Amino acid sequence: MNPKSAGVPRLYALTVTALEDKIVQRARVEVLNAIYETDVAGFSYGFRPGRSQHNALDALYVGLLTKKVNWVLDLDIRGFFDSLDHEWLVRMLEHGIADRRIIRLIKRWLKAGVLESGEWTSVETGSPQGSGISPILANVFLHYSFDAWIHQWRQWHARGQIVVIRYADDVIAGAQYESDARKLLAALKERLTKFGLALNEDKTRLIEFGRFAAQRRAQAGLRRPETFNFLGFTHYCGVTRSGRFMVKRKTQATRMARKLTELRAELRRRWHAKVPEQHAWLSQVLSGHYRYYGVIYNANALSQFYQLVKRMWFKALQRRSQKSRLNWKQFDRLQTVLPLPRPMIHQAWHGAAG
Repeated sequence: MNPKSAGVPRLYALTVTALEDKIVQRARVEVLNAIYETDVAGFSYGFRPGRSQHNALDALYVGLLTKKVNWVLDLDIRGFFDSLDHEWLVRMLEHGIADRRIIRLIKRWLKAGVLESGEWTSVETGSPQGSGISPILANVFLHYSFDAWIHQWRQWHARGQIVVIRYADDVIAGAQYESDARKLLAALKERLTKFGLALNEDKTRLIEFGRFAAQRRAQAGLRRPETFNFLGFTHYCGVTRSGRFMVKRKTQATRMARKLTELRAELRRRWHAKVPEQHAWLSQVLSGHYRYYGVIYNANALSQFYQLVKRMWFKALQRRSQKSRLNWKQFDRLQTVLPLPRPMIHQAWHGAAG
């Protein structure tokens, strides 16, 4: 089982696939990508060839800056991978796949079940995470249940502009008018119910956000608009040095806290590893963190992460030697020989919104 913390820790079933199944699933993924890639909506970014989380963040950034967005719907589908209805999924697959052999194989993978504590349990809903074919099946399900529907909805029912960005089951929708946002939210709840899905009411929010929202609130003497989280970043309204409106990002606080907790536990496991080995591992961790979170306006959060990791390593080295306790002066000398990589900005954001 895989713990996924978001406030309250929760366990998700993971599929451990046999090598033969992995090979067959990989081949089937290629086939499904070839079938569906031309039909998938432009605002869908998760688990697609040539698209990444940074592409989704890029598109969201551009959409919030260039479109008439005053309201943001932060949508959270409750337990999507656990709630995926097999019957609906098969019907969706049959819509695009004529080969019954492929359909039969997918049905068998969906019914594989879960093995926990030596006991096998069958499953009637959900796509077990960890399976090579699970992401494309999730995209197919959301393509029919969400993407195609919302594309038509914003064309026929919205009074103003609607911007949509989806990465797997994480969705952000921007609206020009509050009335559109509320109508969309109500219609979406009804739509998802049809497919056995539901929004997480505790995490789904409608907030005032964007260039004009920030201007109105400033003129009324109110605080700047609320923030929202997407793909590990907290998005907030800000201004450049010249006073121009800008959507800014910083590392999501809960993500950073979780990462530091994981690092602390891993450092305990590596307690007696040689210092150069610890340094090489921590350098990889920091470099990976900078590659993902190294965006403009996030320098403070990057620096904070660097300082906390550095302090964590100092304390670990200090505690493992009972004879002579390491002090900061000695640690600084060590840093001249084995320096931890300093924060770097890797991305500048450009692109187009869906």
